[in-house]
Amino acid sequence: MNRVRVDYPRMVQMTIDYAEEHLDEELSLSRLAQVAGFSDFHFHRVFQTMAGETVMDYVRQRRLAVSAYRVAYSDERLLDIALQCGFQNHETFTRAFKRMYGRTPGEYRKLGIKPPPYTKLNVLQQYNNPFVGGIQLEHRIINKPAFKVIGYETTTTSCNGDNLREVPAFWQDYINRGLSQQIPNRISTQMAELGICYNFNYETSQFNYLIGMEVDTFDGMLEGQVAREFDETEYAVFTTPLVERALFVHSVQSTWQRIYTEWFPQSGYEHAGKAEFELYDERCNPALPEAQIDIYIPIKRKQG
Repeated sequence: MNRVRVDYPRMVQMTIDYAEEHLDEELSLSRLAQVAGFSDFHFHRVFQTMAGETVMDYVRQRRLAVSAYRVAYSDERLLDIALQCGFQNHETFTRAFKRMYGRTPGEYRKLGIKPPPYTKLNVLQQYNNPFVGGIQLEHRIINKPAFKVIGYETTTTSCNGDNLREVPAFWQDYINRGLSQQIPNRISTQMAELGICYNFNYETSQFNYLIGMEVDTFDGMLEGQVAREFDETEYAVFTTPLVERALFVHSVQSTWQRIYTEWFPQSGYEHAGKAEFELYDERCNPALPEAQIDIYIPIKRKQG
């Protein structure tokens, strides 16, 4: 079946341009996703992959950058600047401004700070060599039945890259305490741990992260453990390259990047918004010099 490649960089840039022209209006993820022609969750992940931050974080930062420039180079009333940059009132503007710049708008102006004219993001410059040819990432499409997991859970956020620090620390604590050995009713007798992301909040960028194993029953759980059941879902499964340990983290991150920038645009699918996870099995045995994992992305056919 022939598939038409979707120009993801162009669609993301279109939303950036749109947001720039409507900073004084209420902008939601859903509104910007409609501009791009994506579902809310798929747009959330595509934008974050290409821009390095969530779309709502980007909008907040652009509003502050524009307002700082106007505070510095004009004599406009601070309230007028606040309202015209999408802030609901002076108090909200002042708090956000101080968090970003370490001082209030009034202090910023009084000190005579002259910031450069920070320009909007241009993803077309970063992705100026569109992927051509067939799908290069090896993958398979599976329908995974509903499954149960017992494990340990935390809440994190992708804001400011918090998850990139907190999730590895969570894993390290899990390993140091030998928690895998305490999970009851495991289906697999071998190593088969899951790192699951779910319960995504588009506006706050928060999500739950669960480390656990598939089980056949929730009986006999210990204090501190959580039980979660996930619905039957269609997944695209990608296997990261087999690499030496020193390159493993980079290999995983690179595979995630390629899924969104190379595979999705020409796949005919989009993210289904359900739980996604990484499978750490015997291929990640610490005794082995090389490692690889499988990445499970929930998918659905793209409409239109």
